[in-house]
Amino acid sequence: MDSRSPLTVCLYIQLSVVLLGSTASATTSLWGKKVQFSGRPCTWQLQPGVVVPSLEELSVCLLLRRNVATEWTGFVYKARGGKRIELGLGGSGPQLTVWLFGEKKPLVWELKVKEWYSVCLTWSGRARRLRTYINGTLLHEAPVNPDLPQQLGPNGTLTLGVSHNVNTNGEVQPESGNNLLGEIGLFRIWSREWSAEELRKQSCADGDVVRWDQRQWKHKCPPVPDNSLNCAWSLFKIQMWTYIVHAAEPGNCVVSPEGVTRGWLESIFPHTISVHDISVSSPSRSCPVVNDSAALHVRQPQGSTASPVSLCDKCFRCEVNVNVNPAANVEAVQAYIPALLSLTSSYSFLNLSADPNSIMVLPVESFPVVTEPPTAVTTTASTSETVPTQGRPAGPANVSTTGDPSDCNLSAFGPDTFFRVNMTLQMIGGPTNPKVIIKKWVKESLEVNGTMIVLNLVIKEKVGRNMDQENKLTISYQRQKQYYGAFHVQEYKINCVAEIITFINSALTSKHENGSVIIEAVDVAIKQILPENCLEETRVTIYGEYIWPEAFPQEQQEMGCRKPQSKRAHRLCKLDIETDMTSWARPDMKNCKQLVTMSDLFNITVTTDNAAEVVDIVQDLVDVQLSNSSVLSSFELDSVVGKLNEVVDISVIKPAVGADIVTVIAVILLSETNVTPVATTVLKLTDRMANNMYFSGKSVSVTAPSLALSMVNVAADGFKGLTFGVSSVSSLLDLKTFVNWNFVSEPLPDTDATISLPSELNNCFTRNTTRVQFQFHGTPELFQDTTSATQSRWTLNSYIVSASINDTDVSHLSDRVVVTLSHHKPKLPEDRVQCMFWDFRKNGGLGGWNGSGCETRSISPHQTSCLCDHLTNFAVLLDVSRTPISEANSYILTLISYLGCGISSIFLGITLLTYLVFEKLRRDYPSKILINLSAALLGLSMLFLLDSWFSSFSSYGLCIATAATLHYFLLASFTWMGLEAVNMYLALVKVFNIYVPSYILKFCAVGWGIPLVIVGLVLAIDKDAYGNVAAEQASSTHQSTDPFCWLQDDVVFYVTVVAFVLLILLGNISVFVVVLIQIRQMRANKPSANSVGSLPDLRAVASLTVLLGLTWSMGFFSFGPGRVVMMYLFSILNTLQGFFIFLFHCVMKENVRKQWRIHLCCGRFRLSDYSDWSRSATVGGGRKKNNLINSVASDNTSSIRKVSDSSTGSAPQHHQGA
Repeated sequence: MDSRSPLTVCLYIQLSVVLLGSTASATTSLWGKKVQFSGRPCTWQLQPGVVVPSLEELSVCLLLRRNVATEWTGFVYKARGGKRIELGLGGSGPQLTVWLFGEKKPLVWELKVKEWYSVCLTWSGRARRLRTYINGTLLHEAPVNPDLPQQLGPNGTLTLGVSHNVNTNGEVQPESGNNLLGEIGLFRIWSREWSAEELRKQSCADGDVVRWDQRQWKHKCPPVPDNSLNCAWSLFKIQMWTYIVHAAEPGNCVVSPEGVTRGWLESIFPHTISVHDISVSSPSRSCPVVNDSAALHVRQPQGSTASPVSLCDKCFRCEVNVNVNPAANVEAVQAYIPALLSLTSSYSFLNLSADPNSIMVLPVESFPVVTEPPTAVTTTASTSETVPTQGRPAGPANVSTTGDPSDCNLSAFGPDTFFRVNMTLQMIGGPTNPKVIIKKWVKESLEVNGTMIVLNLVIKEKVGRNMDQENKLTISYQRQKQYYGAFHVQEYKINCVAEIITFINSALTSKHENGSVIIEAVDVAIKQILPENCLEETRVTIYGEYIWPEAFPQEQQEMGCRKPQSKRAHRLCKLDIETDMTSWARPDMKNCKQLVTMSDLFNITVTTDNAAEVVDIVQDLVDVQLSNSSVLSSFELDSVVGKLNEVVDISVIKPAVGADIVTVIAVILLSETNVTPVATTVLKLTDRMANNMYFSGKSVSVTAPSLALSMVNVAADGFKGLTFGVSSVSSLLDLKTFVNWNFVSEPLPDTDATISLPSELNNCFTRNTTRVQFQFHGTPELFQDTTSATQSRWTLNSYIVSASINDTDVSHLSDRVVVTLSHHKPKLPEDRVQCMFWDFRKNGGLGGWNGSGCETRSISPHQTSCLCDHLTNFAVLLDVSRTPISEANSYILTLISYLGCGISSIFLGITLLTYLVFEKLRRDYPSKILINLSAALLGLSMLFLLDSWFSSFSSYGLCIATAATLHYFLLASFTWMGLEAVNMYLALVKVFNIYVPSYILKFCAVGWGIPLVIVGLVLAIDKDAYGNVAAEQASSTHQSTDPFCWLQDDVVFYVTVVAFVLLILLGNISVFVVVLIQIRQMRANKPSANSVGSLPDLRAVASLTVLLGLTWSMGFFSFGPGRVVMMYLFSILNTLQGFFIFLFHCVMKENVRKQWRIHLCCGRFRLSDYSDWSRSATVGGGRKKNNLINSVASDNTSSIRKVSDSSTGSAPQHHQGA
């Protein structure tokens, strides 16, 4: 790196000659230069216009040298508006410090003074991994805290050699105290995670996010040349706008732009610079800078059959990959090539030149690989039809980030511009089809000017019961939901990139209101993407052989059918929402005549050369058949599976062919075809294909809707475990797979299924490199257990995920395999789930579910973790013997609950008013206890009715207060029911020698105090035990689909509610039995009482049942076949408990009716204030035995009075002071 090559010297000599006669500006390259930090103010910061996107992974490398042994800073990046260091490097003494999302990660390594070091950091948010390299050698690898973000904050500020802050005016202010006293000779950032080998190979390649170019940096001190920093490189990419002006004699203007460009460049470049490949845009008359002869401001539409085209007086954007051999210093090449291109040169009859401001010469790591078209298979349709291929730039590897006017010009006149948008939004309101409304809003917001199209829009609801604490203050418990959205934007007016991003961001962040529905984006991430063209492809189909020409992204090509020739076939160059890359979609051949049928499959011989074409034919046949019918016949299914088996057995399966096979199987599984007869065959087919697939690299994945396979080649040495995860956005989209080269016991973020293999599996590896395969099945069709017991009791409640090792039987592992699966249907508190595996030995080889060897651990209502000691296909099954309540029954029960509570609230209020207004009614203890019970039940009913309304206020504190108050009144109601039982027991059983001072006061302390203590303890220990219960849990407890403020911690619920209520009911039932026995004995001792009849006894039993709350015990018997009937009885009797109290203790109680008539009636219905009842109210203890027996028969405890005077004969008022 210190010596210059002969070519470099030659280039300098040629450069000096060229520059003498050119007007080219000085090069902005920083290669071969360094930035000196000597203590005086020298701030190097990223230009404000440079956009650092929201990266999910990155690599950053810098070359630095310390001159003084002090604390130092290499670089610091902070997100816009943030104070923490998102990414940074520094050190002090023997310690190296890496900053990531505000966390400091110290490493033991000292950068010696006066020595150059190449320090690289790589980070992956998906893999949650941070690596540090020194001079290309891995120094440290560490997992990243899962709570940290998975994306780098976009549009931030970056400084070299010093840390910084941003003031209120947005200006970067350097910090002091830890400045670098040394030099930085190189700084670059890439948008993906590089490996150590890749970092070593591309030591001279420039970054695709941040480059070592003065146009990207704002500085106060100039760079200094340093010959020791020269970097020789061979691979360069040239981006430029090329002008073509005809000479005096235009000649034939219909020529190929690629051919003209190649000829021009080869004529001006020396023999040491060879042109590798060229991509050009469609020629246009609208150019960044044009002369008078070309000033025609009309943009040519993108066509598919216009090559070669007329080039006279036009311009086009050009991207050229050149190879400099032998390698030359980067800075010399970056100065020499623009100088050559800026000069106007003649080629044939044309004058060509490049706009100096548009020329960029970038050292790149490699050139794109040009794939060869597949070999054709011979069929009855042997004639091919071709269409001329048109060119378009394949898309540069790096996005322009400077924001200079030249950047807008570079983008302003090129082909269509594409962007990817990720957003998180919240919707307030309850529309029937929220996703439809969101999609309509996005399209109306962005397509309003007719300059852009929204593509591949995917909306997914954010599901999860437990929210972060900080979100609880803002999330509406009733109608507010969050959604994730991802889509592409195609902008075809070719405006400035920065302007487009600003427009999209402004349109999406504006609050949208439509009646009761409010949509607001809370997070929007926008980045420009540069998808490549779909290359020319030869495809053999059941309609004949077709050669599809190269096409632009999102452009639909059109070709004539083989038969009939008057019809047309279409094929889209589709932009994929998952990868942001283009690929050919399946051709639309519906207008063409089918030349191969399903019966012809037997006549096609599979060879190692035509396997891919055979799979294409099978795929076409399946698509056609399922487009005409929803099922494949058994003959057709056997034909397809048999031919795919031939392909797997005979040929070497490559990933592309494997992906097509997986797609065929997925399409069949998603249809209504009965695949049970061939299920085992299909499972073994995919297993063999995965084990024998040939691919380079460590792993490969093939995915289709509802089916995914990942193959991993694992080295026996250093195996630390392996984790596989799958995310399913939609059943119509390909799955997204993740592979982590470590054992991760927790589920990977945003996955529907995760399986982690322990390091103990290393003992099962039989070769140096072992194939581990993972499979994911999103449909249950291949796993139908025909056992009647399984069908009647269990249903699949998750996806199926499997793992295997080269057909090795793996079992009896001491370190368990951890499988985490998301539920299709959220688990209710009463539900039972169990982890099972697919046992191929069951049902005579047809397979069936088996739960042995797996331990089930419930994580949440939405996820279950399985710990298994073997490898196979795993899933979570739901016990459906506990029949869930239908939506109709749930709705009816909800109406009954609210109606019953409303009625009870009204009549409890009347009962309270009656006993509080008429003083004569509350002279005895039972009446006072009844007043307290009625107050507790009234509070419970009112809180239940108002709970959903309180939850609609979106207040975290209000919801906790509502839930705690509801809990309090529920416990208070049962406590007073228990006290009613205690009072009965004292009155009827312990009649003699009982004196309780301050009787009612003590009852009040217990009745209102114990619930207060319990609720207070819950709030003190964990106030978040109260909160919003998710809809699925609310339905099981309140039969309502609305959010409900209640206990959301199962342990607290079972201890403070279920156990407490059960204890009270057991005591009340015991007292109830004792009271009935006592009444029977009293009637036996008094024969005259038997003449009254059984009706008073039935009334007494019913009154006691309501007063003691015995109907609540029905909740413990709501299971089995009679579950629905019991729940109806439970809802009716308990919600109407207040009405029954009014009925038995007001309407059917004679002294209450008399008080109503005395004080509320007039005329002949009015009674005088002086009556027999009034006189008898003060009678002493002489009649207390008869009164006791008669009152129990008539209104039970309301006439059970005079507890203490039973033995003393004293007047009741002696004990009323309480």
